[in-house]
Amino acid sequence: MIKSVVKADERGIPTLYVDGKPFFAYSGEIHNSGASSLTFMQEEVWPRLRDLNMNSVIVPVYWELLESEEGRFDFTQVDGLIAQAREETMRLMFLWFGLWKNAESMYVPAWMKRDTETYFRVRKANGEPINTISPLCEAAVEKDKTAFAALMRHLRECDGENGTVIVCQVENEIGVLGTERDYGSCAEKAFSSEVPAVVREACGVSGAWKEAFGTDAEESFMAYAFASAVEKIASAGQKEYPLPCYTNAWLRQYPWYPGSYPCGGPVKNVHAIWKAVAPSLFTLAPDVYVPYCADVMDEYAYDGNPLFVPEIRKDAVASSYCLYAFGAKNAICFSPFGIEDLALDPEELEQPPMEVMIALNIDPSAFNTTGSKDYLRKTYGLMKQLEPLYLKYRGTEHLKCFVRHGENDYGTFLRFSGYDLSVSYAPRAAAKPLGAGIVLELAENKFLIVGTMCGLTFRPKPGENRKAEFLRLEEGTLEAGEWKPGRILNGDEKMAVKLSDSPQCYMVELFKF
Repeated sequence: MIKSVVKADERGIPTLYVDGKPFFAYSGEIHNSGASSLTFMQEEVWPRLRDLNMNSVIVPVYWELLESEEGRFDFTQVDGLIAQAREETMRLMFLWFGLWKNAESMYVPAWMKRDTETYFRVRKANGEPINTISPLCEAAVEKDKTAFAALMRHLRECDGENGTVIVCQVENEIGVLGTERDYGSCAEKAFSSEVPAVVREACGVSGAWKEAFGTDAEESFMAYAFASAVEKIASAGQKEYPLPCYTNAWLRQYPWYPGSYPCGGPVKNVHAIWKAVAPSLFTLAPDVYVPYCADVMDEYAYDGNPLFVPEIRKDAVASSYCLYAFGAKNAICFSPFGIEDLALDPEELEQPPMEVMIALNIDPSAFNTTGSKDYLRKTYGLMKQLEPLYLKYRGTEHLKCFVRHGENDYGTFLRFSGYDLSVSYAPRAAAKPLGAGIVLELAENKFLIVGTMCGLTFRPKPGENRKAEFLRLEEGTLEAGEWKPGRILNGDEKMAVKLSDSPQCYMVELFKF
């Protein structure tokens, strides 16, 4: 029995269903090497995740451990992770570190690394090889395909009834760095050939790659090469066990030229190629460490590409982006990277070297975890308790969500059936969330507000010549979608609804006079 599937709900919103019920992944991705030792996971990782209100975790599976001897598969790590996750009552999303990880071939087995003739590398224009096995290397893709299929077959056999593993990511941040494309002999022949029919149809082009795509030819060519390889791998795995699969993108970002980011990966400008060539993937996901996270989520959440955020910055603003991802973009998953770090003293954390962050175009503040654990824990907890109402109202005009998009974004204006709502964002503060919130119109004069770092003012509709006033303002909590009132704030507090840095809930009843 398949325990998880991505399908449209009754309103047509793509949703992950686990055991027949909608599942919203309040998740986190662990550090790259953490899962290589089951003892380390047991002692150092799982204990740090227990107080975060998570329901899932993204964990790597390493090809070099799975098939250290060619043709023989060892599932010790996989079985151990599944057993540990069951003890923690946590779902797993496996991250397949196969041929490519962060644009390099660093997790392939040793026997493949040594045989550079059979498993040839991408070459720069000057002939220099880089540490990336070419996606045009059919022998390498076939080996990855066989290994991933073996993994999925094993998951069906050992976990099919329990459904601990619910999603698989195929490869990680693939593409080529330091060159705009592969200039090896196989690539040169393919680049000068006619664009494949699937690309001609998807993009409305013809001719060889340069003729068809002009200045975008190199990136389009590599997108086709990588997408083709990923489709072979993912589809082979899904024939064994059809879990939902996706792949993720290192963003196209400053300084913008192909090769300064992994060229050929599933960045937005080549989605048409990826979607046509790799239909086995239910989405193409962004990894988001830039300061403009909301803009990236806006870009990647579109019809046919449900928002799945496998990696995002882990500073205090993550909690605000979590509200926006689910509330505004119907996200399937939200997952800060290095999630286990949130349980540690920020001053004790070893930060990536500044030269590394500069080389990778990463905003250094993305790794400042001051306050992050408490903010994210509360936000995940609020989202869990909001779910019944969220499912009832999402996709309708009665649910609206907002987040501060940038330094020059001071607020927003929302229109409901009987009232309008003016939102003003609090000034940006270090180690604090951003202005963000979800507003539910429960009745024409009744609203539930969940959010942080903003002020809200209700207004009558234009032309009514009346004033809007609070009939009742309550603070409180949610339990399984039911409102649990706290204080009634009908004194001086009701002059405005103000949300502080700690995520909180208010119930508002209004009248006009």
